[in-house]
Amino acid sequence: MSAATDIYPHWPILLVDDEEHTLASFDIALKSHGLTNTIRCPDGRRVREIVAGQEIEIILLDLIMPQVSGQEILAWLNEHHPEIPVIVVTGVNEVETAVNCMLQGAFDYIVKPVSVERLLPSVNRALEVRRLRRENSRLADRFFRPELRHPEIFAPIITQHPKMQKIFQYCEAVAESRQPILITGEAGVGKEEVAKALHRLSRRKGRMLTAKVADLDEQLFADTLFGHVKGAFPGADKARPGLVEKAKGGTLFIDEIGDLSPESQLKLLRLVENGEYCPLGSEQVKGSDTRILVASQKDVDALGEEGGIRRDLYHRLRAHHVHLPPLRERADDIPLLLDHFLGEAAKELRKKKPVYHQEIIPLLKNYYFPGNVKELREMAFDAMSGHRARLLKTETFIKAVKGRLTSPGLGGQGVPSATLDSEWIQKLDRLPTLKAAALILVQEALRRSGNNQRVAASLLGITPQALNQRLKRL
Repeated sequence: MSAATDIYPHWPILLVDDEEHTLASFDIALKSHGLTNTIRCPDGRRVREIVAGQEIEIILLDLIMPQVSGQEILAWLNEHHPEIPVIVVTGVNEVETAVNCMLQGAFDYIVKPVSVERLLPSVNRALEVRRLRRENSRLADRFFRPELRHPEIFAPIITQHPKMQKIFQYCEAVAESRQPILITGEAGVGKEEVAKALHRLSRRKGRMLTAKVADLDEQLFADTLFGHVKGAFPGADKARPGLVEKAKGGTLFIDEIGDLSPESQLKLLRLVENGEYCPLGSEQVKGSDTRILVASQKDVDALGEEGGIRRDLYHRLRAHHVHLPPLRERADDIPLLLDHFLGEAAKELRKKKPVYHQEIIPLLKNYYFPGNVKELREMAFDAMSGHRARLLKTETFIKAVKGRLTSPGLGGQGVPSATLDSEWIQKLDRLPTLKAAALILVQEALRRSGNNQRVAASLLGITPQALNQRLKRL
């Protein structure tokens, strides 16, 4: 729910009734609950003009009006603007009239006098339907039109991989939604960069702030996000706003959602579900229009199943889900990323950008990269820090990846050889001879390395000299 000073929804709610006091009461009821963007229309004849002149989110429509009846307006809207949900609000308490209105496309039928408890849920459901229709339309548009509308937004994310392009298309489709977005992926895959792209795409006027919530207890979490009032706890000599208030009109990115305590999860649920929170030490409920993005490198599906995260919070956060693949699943990006990071490092260290032997690429493509893109960047900077000659030393990278190269046997899933143990061999019906097994491994290492014996030796964990001798024997 938006704070009273903010405009929500983005497009106005049109209130159509010939009684001014009814329009005023509806307007006040909606605005007191955060629905501040409304248009009062006391003359039904103006509906066509208003709808033709601007986009309308939903319409509250009276049936009995002079000059033109609500049923005539409803029939016209159903024919020309079926996308707009129409809630009929009338004093006519007749089943036949209600049925006719629903057949003509009415979203809901409410009989006067109207209570807020009856009106608000209907309006919120209509807003949700409108949102879902827009998002479905954007999703269909993005997947039928593969080109990005705003490729410049994703420029900081270095990639040419089809998986990443599809993710960017999805981000463009959901970026303007008010619903939270869950971003998952291993450490170092670039979750925060995607969050920044989503914020820029959202066109929100406020700024984006990041909350690192790992290992925060309930009080620290509440204080970080919601702030506190004076005297809330010993040492709180003045009020302090939290990140939710500072990110008003913008985006709050909450990292490592899976580490939150149950109490903190409950507070977060209230924020994402109702847009409401209380600063520490205060019972005054505040409203927020801050867009929430959350990230986790843990398996959130498993957390939801095992109770590590509240089920109601889990379902709210899964409204939109962006999963970023590990670097080993988009290994074709490695040359592009390496070149970019070497350029970054050269500029920062005030050195000339080096050239490197192409044997480095198959070496890196066969590396597991537990730290993903972030680890490759660190590797490039480390290589540049000790670099002196024009040609970058391959040994720096061989040393960095030694003992953590991927191994064959699990369908190319990129599991470190140290964790394989005997899993892959247990799947064989017949064991090969030692000589045959050695030949298979050598051939696979040469294939993966592009027949580069030094890289193949690194994949096998032996020296190039030992590989050369083994090749001669085989």
